[in-house]
Amino acid sequence: MVKIRLTRAGAKKRPFYRIVAIDERKARNSRPLEFLGTFDPKTNPEKLSVRTDAVDAWVAKGAQLSPTVKSLIRRAKRHAATGAA
Repeated sequence: MVKIRLTRAGAKKRPFYRIVAIDERKARNSRPLEFLGTFDPKTNPEKLSVRTDAVDAWVAKGAQLSPTVKSLIRRAKRHAATGAA
């Protein structure tokens, strides 16, 4: 099954995450099927960029979101809705 989850990048004590679509049996930093966005928790405010159309396409194909990614996607959509209004 395909999961949409975070992959850690960045230096020691400086985390940076990529949102990826990957087979659930693969290791965290294995080669993903597709890169869907990034998340930088160390900036103020946190930087989040997500290709929500690509995430929706993977979910339509049966991909599952991890709990953390689900909350990040919800936050990105909420931010996009308030920014558009």
